[in-house]
Order: sequence, then C-alpha cells, then structure tokens
Amino acid sequence: MSARIIRLVSSLSFILIFSVALRIPVAFYLGEDVVALPGTADQVSYHNLALRVLNGYGFSFGEAWWPVTGAGEPTAHWSYLYTFYLVFIYSIFGPHPLAARLVQVLIVGLMQPYIAFRLAQAAFNSTAGVSERIAKYVPIISAGITAVYLYFIYYSATLMTEAFFITAVMAVILISINLKDNITKPGIWKKAFLLGLTISIAVLLRQLFLLFLPFLFVWLFVAVLKINAWRRALGCLAIASSVLLAAILPVSYYNYIRFNRFVLLNTNAGYVLFWANHPIHGTHFRPASEMGKTYQKLVPAELRSLDEAALDQELLKFGVNFIVEQPGRFVLLSLSRIPAYFKFWPDSASGKISNLARVGSFGLFLPFILYGIVRPFLNLRRMAGNTFASFAVSPIGLLYLFVFVYTMIHILTWTLVRYRLPVDAILVVFAGFALAELTSYIGWFFEKRKVKERQATSGHSMVLD
Repeated sequence: MSARIIRLVSSLSFILIFSVALRIPVAFYLGEDVVALPGTADQVSYHNLALRVLNGYGFSFGEAWWPVTGAGEPTAHWSYLYTFYLVFIYSIFGPHPLAARLVQVLIVGLMQPYIAFRLAQAAFNSTAGVSERIAKYVPIISAGITAVYLYFIYYSATLMTEAFFITAVMAVILISINLKDNITKPGIWKKAFLLGLTISIAVLLRQLFLLFLPFLFVWLFVAVLKINAWRRALGCLAIASSVLLAAILPVSYYNYIRFNRFVLLNTNAGYVLFWANHPIHGTHFRPASEMGKTYQKLVPAELRSLDEAALDQELLKFGVNFIVEQPGRFVLLSLSRIPAYFKFWPDSASGKISNLARVGSFGLFLPFILYGIVRPFLNLRRMAGNTFASFAVSPIGLLYLFVFVYTMIHILTWTLVRYRLPVDAILVVFAGFALAELTSYIGWFFEKRKVKERQATSGHSMVLD
C-alpha cells in the first residue's frame, strides 16, 4: 500500500472518529428528556408512540394528538420504520431515549462522512474534468465538512427520522452511481437489490422520497443508453422496484385493516397540501413558527369526526382545489417559500440553537457551495464526452438532479429548513470541491513563490512545472 493511500485512509479514519466524538456530547446533552427543542417537536411524538407500541396499545396515542388524531385512535402519520427502531432499542435497554440517541449518533456519525467521501470520489474525478491534483482532496474535505456540519450534528441525536433519512438518501445516490458505472459487470443484480433495499429504507422513513424515484430511474436508464445496456438497466430497476414493493405492501395492508381504506404508507400528504396552500397564507408563506396552533384550527369542523386516514384524503382534495382555483396565487405562494427554504441568516424569532446551527452550517459553507455548483459547468469542455448530455448523465448530473427535484418538491408544497438537510448533504460535496480547488490554488501559489525565492538565491533559471 502506497504512502498516499495510507495517509488517505488514516485521514478518513480520523474524520469518522472525530465525527462520532462531536455527536456523542449532543446525545448526552439531550439526554433522557424528550422535549420540543427548536425544530425537534416530532421527537416527542415518536418517543410516546414507541412507548405505546411497547405497552401493547399499537400505533396510537393515549390523548388527542397532532395533527388531529383522537385519543386511542389509530395513527399512520408517523414513520413506522423509525418507530420500530425506537421500539427495538427500548426493548433492549429499557425506555431510555439516551440509548437510542447514542446508537443513532454512532451509526450516522460514521456513515454520513463516509458516504460523502465516496460520493465525492465518484463525482469529482478526471472524467468530470477535475485535475488529479484537486480530485485527491475533494473526498476527504467533503467528509470533513459533513463531520462538522452543525445541522447534521444537531439532528444526529434527535429522535426523529432526519438523521437516518439523510443517510439513506446519500446511500441511494451513491449506489445509483455505482450501479450505472458497473452496469455491464458481473454481480450487478446484487447492487440492484441493495439499491432497492436502500430506497425502501428512505421511503419508509419519509414517503415523500417516492416523488424523486421516477427521476432517478429515468436518469439511470438514459445514462446507460450510450453503451447499449438498457436491458440490464431495466432488469436492475425491476429488481429495485420489486424490493420496494415488498417493503411497502405489508404497511399498506396493515393500514387497510386499521382504517378500512387504502393508505399507501403514511397519512400526511393531505394535511401538508392543505396547510401549505391554504388561503390564510395569501401569497406569502407563513412558516410553522408563526402559525403555532393555527394549523389545527384551519381544519373544517365538519371533518373533525373523521378518522386520520379519511381526514387526510379529504384535506388532500381541499389542497388540490386551492391550487386549481387560484393557480396564480399558488405560483406566488411557492415563490415566497424560497427564502424560508434557503434561510441561512440569524432570526430574532429563532432560538440560540437554531441560529447557531443555521449560520454555522449552511451560512458558513454557502459561498463554497455556490462556487462548487457553478464551477463544474466551466469544466464541461474538459469532461469525458464534453457535451451537456454527457454532463447530465454523469454522477455530478445526478447530484444536480436530486438537489433540483427535491428542492422543487418542498418549494411547491411544504417548507421547513430541516426539510432541506438531505439537499445540504449533497451540496456539501460541491463545497468540498470548492475548498479543494482553493487549497490547490493556495498550494500552487506558495510553491511558485518558493521557486522564485530559490531562483533569486541560486541565480539559476528554474521553471515551475
């Protein structure tokens, strides 16, 4: 093993250990108390729901609960998979949130920087028009940013889907790239199964990810057309889809026997579309921090007697009607969500934790993210294939595709800063590229300066290679 590889592995190992070390104190700080800290109100629901399941009450709450669910009534509003994670941990260690937090920070603290490292390796290399001098630094810098990104640290220890969902999304994109690059090689069917399994995890944590899948599948299919491997691509997509279907069907059946109606996974799409596009917003989106308990009051009184699933479907109709009846308002309202989605500045209405996490993560790295997003277009002439079509089906193209589609989903529906975090996990790779170029330029500058000093001292003519 070369000295360079040894140094690289050693650096990555240090980053992974450091990543976990940064997250463990947060887990202990949050501790055994499960309270609604800024942006973490959902952890109260997941904790209580897990306790109810452990005590034999099933997926329900002992009192009236968010969004409009009666005491003892069945709920499918929350991720079954994450609830089962808490049930599993509590069944082993007892009902101790700290145990769940520690296990979680260990998993995501290792996985997120490692996957960021691999994503950067796959995306920013010679085929992407990146020089070897720069490409060797992008993965390790991307992993380092992921390790210290305050939002990731904060949510790594909260009892919510965020940490695992971000990790699953990163893994889906990495496996998709790997599948595309190895589509003609043996063992590709195992990779397809792994892709389906990872997609299933992401979808069971947050069903919204289903909306991105058509774009992902089309990208994979188109990406291999040039090498005439579309039949293999279709086979891989069929395997991945079958695994996903096998993961969804038991949940759908469980929902059917509880609500006596079809519910694919969770009962939240209708609530989201209704609240996000309600006329109360006018043409200016009002975030959750401003609305408070107003959301529940907006639900029509004549619908409150419906069970959670029936109410969700009725509210979905209302939400669609809001859009159809006033499309112009919908466009303006969606545009007004953009600042809320990309918010990076401190806000007097937010707590210290929120402001610190917002400014110290997205705000701090935003200049590098912007540079890293624009710079690959300037490298287009040096890319393998050097056409926009080649760029679109490249690994970098998939990163752009996810960032755009996932962002548009939330701009058109429901906007919270924490819903942007999966996008942040991908944007970090672009920031890593920007910092790698900056590091390379600084190194080149000092190297050139040293050469000039040696030339002046020795009197010999030296040329910088």
